[in-house]
Amino acid sequence: MENLSQVKELLKNSKRVCVLTGAGVSAESGIPTFRGGGDSAVWKGMPFEKISSAEMVEKDLDAVWEWFDHRRALYKDCLPNAAHRAFTLWQERFEEFTLITQNVDGLHERAGSREILELHGNINHAKCVDCSGIYRIDPQIVPHQPSECSECGSKLRPDVVLFGEMLPIETFQKAERRSKRCDVFFVVGTSALVYPAIGLADLAKYAGAKLVEVNPEETPMTSFCDFSLCGNAGDIIPLI
Repeated sequence: MENLSQVKELLKNSKRVCVLTGAGVSAESGIPTFRGGGDSAVWKGMPFEKISSAEMVEKDLDAVWEWFDHRRALYKDCLPNAAHRAFTLWQERFEEFTLITQNVDGLHERAGSREILELHGNINHAKCVDCSGIYRIDPQIVPHQPSECSECGSKLRPDVVLFGEMLPIETFQKAERRSKRCDVFFVVGTSALVYPAIGLADLAKYAGAKLVEVNPEETPMTSFCDFSLCGNAGDIIPLI
């Protein structure tokens, strides 16, 4: 594969590398996509957009947790795949490596990646509705524990970005800074339709970075990229 050889050669002289991962990477581990799969497109008569909304947190937090615990039950036996594991090695390979993900399943963390910029949060983290304290939840414990904040006694909510909410500002700003100064930006396993996340690739390109796409199918980003590697992330990333 000519493009693969060119990408490998490109990385030999690269010091700063960014990677943006999307749902396709998790799908290779058996994670159903958020917009369907695992009997989750509709939950007890409610579309996922409604049960996964900021409005429902205020209206019926117990129902929101029931939905997210359902998702967590689907995830708990899924394991990091070869792409997740390969990215842990990239941490040591480059002077600056930034892993940005749209996924909430925590598989990058379980694989051993550090300092992950989770744009949409993590389904195995909870956040206090009042003081915003963060709690880690054991992926194997369903339903979730704990359910109340140990500091103020208020209820906890899933620490994920819900419909009607903004992305975490500090996390996204850091992703922007890293994207603007990287040498190579990888777009891996994403449809390239979700903004503002995919806009990070635009920032990188306009700042002079080379763009590399890894995906089984062409996307709206393919023609914009310098290199396109067609295939599953778990097959291609370890080769790089």
